[in-house]
Amino acid sequence: MAPLAPRFRWLLPGTADLTPELRSAGAARGLSQRVLEVLAARGHRDGAALAALFDPPETCLHDPWMLPDAATFLARVRLARTRADRVLVSGDFDADGLTGLAIMVRSLRMLGIDAEPYVPDRLTEGHGLSLAAVERAAREERRLIITVDCGISSVAEVAAAVDSGIDVLITDHHRIPSTLPAAVAIVDPHLPGSRYPHPDLAGSGVAFKLAQLILSDLPDGATAALDLADLAAIGTLADLVPVTGENRAIIRLGLERIRRDPRPGIAALLRHAGLAPERVDPDTIAFALAPRLNAVGRVGDATAAAQLLISDDADEAERSAAELQAANLVRRQLTAAALVEARDQLAGVPDERVIVIVGDWPVGVIGLIAGRLAEESGRPTVVFSRITDPWRGSARSAGGFDLAAAFAACGDLFERHGGHPAAAGCSLPSARFAEFRDRLLLLAAGVTVPDPRPPLRLDLVTGADAVDYVLFRELAALDRSGDLPPLVGISGLRVGRVRRVSGGHVQITLRKGMEVLDGICFGRADDMASSLAEGASIDVVARLASRAFGGFESLQLEVRDVAPAGALRLMEHAA
Repeated sequence: MAPLAPRFRWLLPGTADLTPELRSAGAARGLSQRVLEVLAARGHRDGAALAALFDPPETCLHDPWMLPDAATFLARVRLARTRADRVLVSGDFDADGLTGLAIMVRSLRMLGIDAEPYVPDRLTEGHGLSLAAVERAAREERRLIITVDCGISSVAEVAAAVDSGIDVLITDHHRIPSTLPAAVAIVDPHLPGSRYPHPDLAGSGVAFKLAQLILSDLPDGATAALDLADLAAIGTLADLVPVTGENRAIIRLGLERIRRDPRPGIAALLRHAGLAPERVDPDTIAFALAPRLNAVGRVGDATAAAQLLISDDADEAERSAAELQAANLVRRQLTAAALVEARDQLAGVPDERVIVIVGDWPVGVIGLIAGRLAEESGRPTVVFSRITDPWRGSARSAGGFDLAAAFAACGDLFERHGGHPAAAGCSLPSARFAEFRDRLLLLAAGVTVPDPRPPLRLDLVTGADAVDYVLFRELAALDRSGDLPPLVGISGLRVGRVRRVSGGHVQITLRKGMEVLDGICFGRADDMASSLAEGASIDVVARLASRAFGGFESLQLEVRDVAPAGALRLMEHAA
């Protein structure tokens, strides 16, 4: 049997400093001291922070008129409505771009505007507004193009649109390049001089704010705009922007919408994932919904994902969801095969501050490879596919390394590039690869990798005897906050039965004294099933859940990681 060792680096919560203000604000909301300790450890330490978490989320939304070029954007949309201009909405093929695209198309159609979605092909067009999109708009006599989650770097493409007599409105959230396209309006909260109070919106978040602006002309426009928060929440969580301020409000609004009444496309995706709408949380979106939306663009045409989010027809949504589910299975197979090759390539290479590798991998999976290697190694990772000319690269960060800044410093080497601190992409001529790699290694010289295992931050540490429905109900108060469910470090458990189940998961029966707890560990069959011995004493990191079966409810642990008994005690002493 393989030795039992944690896959993650466990980070214990710091000492909670519960100020009188926090205690008073928590008591007014019925929050227990344990929940307040979790919130304080997460950085929510005053009444204003609790208000953002638990007060009505719509009160935390900012005025969309404060966005750069908001007035110009709205004026051109109103003109399109007045003179019946046909509009092409060009998005991106990832979950953020697709959800933002759906928000924009739905909003324009509510105004009676003829708006059609356009999703570029990942392999032949890449990110951003493409010449193919401009050509389609010209062919269909569309007088306006609106970009979503892209376009800030599309100087040549916007110029081609202008030459064809087409106006362009750009909505984006990526880093601002040195040269801006000649669009009628550019709405990006990062623009110099922007007075928007929350610049960290995702692309779908910017689209959501503009929906509030667009739909303000309708009698029930404010309600109609808030109803699109489910799409914005998916894009926001998928794009890994900070879950603070207005982003948190959008996520809370979106979770409420999904749990209450998911639109047909989201409901169909949840059915295929085997998930109940009322149990949707940020992890559900990040690990179940977003990957399915992303998958079809990685292995084929992402238009099916756009139609899934735009259509209100249940049968059409089911057909699209089935297509996305099939694409997700193909994506998993391609990624697994590519990861084997990537790890083999790294096996004989000395460790460096940043990983840069090249392979004959599908462009659609290189971002996933980069993400997995960054997680496993704790190092920023850039993965290139050489099946295209120029090579296509995708990067994921680790250790706080700012990829957007690093790629900007290498901008003269790329044909095009973009992104944000946590993730970036580029097109690189093969002849410039060695120079790029050397320059990136210099930029990453300050990255420290004290432990290659990815971090797992615990919210609470307790003995098994305190794991009960009282604790579960206390922690469930966070469900309405938009925060992730708490991770609890639990000591004093003994392994009963260990069983592999379909999907690469492991079911574990855990004993605490004479009582039994059910445990499930997702995606860990390969290592955990062979290292957990019946009767072994262990510590675990888990989330508490409630499972209903045969009319009875029982407590379940969603186990994230396992260590030999005593690991938590040693960590507490070391701290």
